Amino acid sequence: MTETAVCPACGQSNDFAQRFCGQCGSALGRVCAKCGTDNPPGFRFCGACGAALDAGASSPVSPSDGVSAGGVSASGGVSGSDGERRWVTVLFADLSGFTALSEHADPEDVRAMVDRRMSEMGEVVERFGGSVDKVMGDALMAVFGAPLAHEDDAERAVRAALEIQSRASTHLDDFSGLRVSVGVNTGEVMFARVGPDSRREMTVMGDVVNTAARLQGAAAPGAILVGEQTHAASARAISYDAAQPISAKGKEQPLPVWLARAATSSPADRPISATPFVGRDAELELLQRTWNRVRNESQPQLVTIVGPAGMGKTRLTLEFSAHVHGSGGRTLRGRPLPYGERTAYWALAQVIRDAAAILATDSADIASGKLHDRVASLFAESESNELAAHLSILARLAEDTAEDRQALFVSAQRFLEALALEQPTVLVLEDLHCADDSLLELVEGLPSRMADVPLFVVALARPEFLDARPSWARVPTNVTVQLQALTDGCAGDLVRLLLSDGPDREAVVKRVEEAAAGNPLFIEELAAWGSEGDARDSAGAPTNVKTIIAARLDQLPAPERQVILDASVVGDFFWQGTLEALGSGDRIADALVALERRGLLRRSPTSRIGGDQELVFKHSLVREVAYDTLPKAARRERHEVVARFIEQSAGDPAPYAAVLAHHWREAGDAAHAADWLITAADQAGRGWAPREAIELCNQALALIPEDDAERRRRARLRRAVLATAELHATVDLPPGSDQSKSAGEMSPPIS
Repeated sequence: MTETAVCPACGQSNDFAQRFCGQCGSALGRVCAKCGTDNPPGFRFCGACGAALDAGASSPVSPSDGVSAGGVSASGGVSGSDGERRWVTVLFADLSGFTALSEHADPEDVRAMVDRRMSEMGEVVERFGGSVDKVMGDALMAVFGAPLAHEDDAERAVRAALEIQSRASTHLDDFSGLRVSVGVNTGEVMFARVGPDSRREMTVMGDVVNTAARLQGAAAPGAILVGEQTHAASARAISYDAAQPISAKGKEQPLPVWLARAATSSPADRPISATPFVGRDAELELLQRTWNRVRNESQPQLVTIVGPAGMGKTRLTLEFSAHVHGSGGRTLRGRPLPYGERTAYWALAQVIRDAAAILATDSADIASGKLHDRVASLFAESESNELAAHLSILARLAEDTAEDRQALFVSAQRFLEALALEQPTVLVLEDLHCADDSLLELVEGLPSRMADVPLFVVALARPEFLDARPSWARVPTNVTVQLQALTDGCAGDLVRLLLSDGPDREAVVKRVEEAAAGNPLFIEELAAWGSEGDARDSAGAPTNVKTIIAARLDQLPAPERQVILDASVVGDFFWQGTLEALGSGDRIADALVALERRGLLRRSPTSRIGGDQELVFKHSLVREVAYDTLPKAARRERHEVVARFIEQSAGDPAPYAAVLAHHWREAGDAAHAADWLITAADQAGRGWAPREAIELCNQALALIPEDDAERRRRARLRRAVLATAELHATVDLPPGSDQSKSAGEMSPPIS
């Protein structure tokens, strides 16, 4: 039987050999959930990283990509596919002077030149993890952050722009003498299908796109202009010059812009925060004790430190390095490229270059000479030449080919052994979740193949690394350390160290503690955000925090991501029954167990709905980012499902009046919301909280239409009763009490 691929857009069956649906023209390829590469329909494993496409992979436009908005199904769940709200960076690149060139050139020649240049620019975009949204003659639009988010999409986009400009200026003849102008902008968009039924395609829409186009239009030939959010998110890695604000069509105020000059660090380098080191004494002591044993007994050891982004893995190893250097040892560090093709042994290449004191500014000849001299200082002449040749291949200093991979492995092992015998050595390998398989296979076997060598390998990875490579945890010499969130006490201490004194300092400390949930990077970003009002974005969280969380959610397998999105509508706590009502999938229980293991959710010891499991988001920002992903239409449908679930499941829904009012209001049902607000006001009044009760009545009156006279009359009457109670309460209070308030100072009523 001929195998078929089902179109995610229209459901039509297509032959696996087809790349586009014969019914509606939609792309049939599938995006790898691990690395984001688009694969042809016949692939069962990703052609870029080898991950199984059936496990968490999806079409770029399928509901399993998290594109899950739509109508309410017959079972009460939510189904369909209307897109997502995404936080992205948009890049516009245009060949300046193209119109004048076209006027005097043959159309075939123009087409050939443009095709080559657009293909080249598209290759750069994809290598940096973006996707080409469309090509419009001499202009290209690319998106970073959809369909797959990365924590550094803004930086990736600017690096891609710099690479495009570099190629254009270096090979000006290939561009027919045309320079490239680029605009880059970051913000929230709608990522959804647009177009006639015969050609509906996924694209991004929103003011961010329009502004990126305006920036490109204002950029001089050969220049890159970026917007405010892009600059804020990438300033640690990119050198900028402030430029004059530009006036853009449709904008009331001039737009602040910056001119991108150059990358200030390698993609494999990471700026390290100066945040005080707090709350990691136990982990630091473990590393120090292990190091002392490795150094004193000359026994190799592998320790893997696992934790989500921002948990402080790199910072911990830097503190540990100070101890290593103080005890006569040295530290060598390597980190895989965070994007682009997985470059074999890139992290090891950094280690080799570092050990040979090779600088980025060294020419090829100088670098090669330094490596040969370093190897000669460690080995006899009879074997140093062969070892240096192999190490040159690993360090990307030579284009030669080794006789086999095992020979490279042996040479790398012998080099590291010699370095450790010369001086006890710690080898820190960061971001192993980005590493190529060849490097991982080399590192896995290093400690077990060595003997009587003081080499300590410290590997850093995200939690998904152990899921993708379970064999790592079974390496005999490996000890895995899970880096947990900071305790409440340590988190509070860190926030106080970061915040300046102020009248509301402790209130800010509490808010940051609750939002950051013990993540040191989030604490740092949120503390700065709370201190600098102009650092706030429209969605209510620092951009860097949002992008880190969004990238982590996009890494989740589709069933788990769907559960997170649906649960975000319910609130910080939710029940398994609400997910079933929302139609979150057939394997909700399995997804919840996996999300607990990933540290995103936790089970409550008790449940407010009998017979149903209650769960809680461990991190309120995760819920916020997930909720922001859903389109408003999808939110309304889900809020209604949740409201009906609570009304039907709670024996007495009255105690949840405020919660129900919220869900009905977000569902767009003003009448139901107003009724529950009045119920909540009654409860507040009975609890001697008349001021809060009056505010609830005001909210209800704001929702009730003018023509609903009966509801408005009841709400005003209830508010009047509460206002009288408030007046009596304040009159009876002693003078100067913080709670005293004259009737004239009360919130004005809404009529």
